[in-house]
Amino acid sequence: MKVSVLGATGYAGAELLRILYQHPQADVVHITSESHTGESIASLYPHLRGLYDMKLESMQDIRAIGEDSDFIFIGLPHGHAMEVARALADLPVRIIDLGADFRFDDTAVYEEWYHVKHIYTDAPRVYGLAELYRDAVRSAKIIGNAGCFTTASILALAPLAKSHLIDTKSIIVDAKSGVTGAGRSPKLANHFPELYDNFRAYNVAHHRHTPEIEQAVADLSDEETLINFTPHLVPMGRGILATCYADLKEGVTPELIDAAYEKLYDKEFFIRLLGRGGYPSTKEVRGSNFCDIAWHVDERTHRVIALSAIDNLVKGAAGQAVQNFNIACGFDEKTALDVAPMYP
Repeated sequence: MKVSVLGATGYAGAELLRILYQHPQADVVHITSESHTGESIASLYPHLRGLYDMKLESMQDIRAIGEDSDFIFIGLPHGHAMEVARALADLPVRIIDLGADFRFDDTAVYEEWYHVKHIYTDAPRVYGLAELYRDAVRSAKIIGNAGCFTTASILALAPLAKSHLIDTKSIIVDAKSGVTGAGRSPKLANHFPELYDNFRAYNVAHHRHTPEIEQAVADLSDEETLINFTPHLVPMGRGILATCYADLKEGVTPELIDAAYEKLYDKEFFIRLLGRGGYPSTKEVRGSNFCDIAWHVDERTHRVIALSAIDNLVKGAAGQAVQNFNIACGFDEKTALDVAPMYP
């Protein structure tokens, strides 16, 4: 498959190139950057030296890139992927967007939370959270790759929602992310003296991943869903730990919860269940496409606490995109992704 990466100089784009280098069925033919056009990708990311002898192109002739590609991965800020997809709508090229433009069933929700007018509302898109929407991904023209916080949160909550074990209007998600989740562009809050030895919440009550989690939980449970989502920034490069709380419905036992997780994820290679009482850790999934999940039952408050850990750049971005690519192409889903986490 001839693949192109638009926005290859972001952290997710560079991680995508790292993974695709190991893919026996992917031939990277175009990589783009508007701010670094003409420069070598290895000059910006020396870890790719000797692996990619390519220069970054401009997207100005997007039709030529589309005509020369079977798949296009888009790692651009929100608002750009819809323009690319609409421009290439008549071509057979398929698209995987690592941004938010195609994650929502209702584009009005996207417009409300992202403050951007959606110009391709009838796009033939599906939500790209592989373990839950695999059948839809297989034939999709456009795949809206799930977000990083949302991947960790939805995968932790999915068995509880699908088996109707929780009150879906009582969910609280408390999540922590490494600083790569904020992107590569310099910001004062991410400056080393500001970040080091520090820990803070941000975008409380209005983070853009909130409606994405609500959409998936509502879809799985077929029940009205309302969540509180609070993200935090921690002084590490990679990783997300999501702690999800929900009130249990009457009559739900710990054994029913155990069975729900086993039933949904029993055959999922990239979901590792640590079981009731387990403690996922970001270091134990670092550099991998795994999602480690555990759960605890607080019988005193009649709540369940589900925890999940992922690498935000792999399972939360580039790895999930390649997993979706494998599904869509009919390849073994683990191709280029069945690597052990980096430890310590």
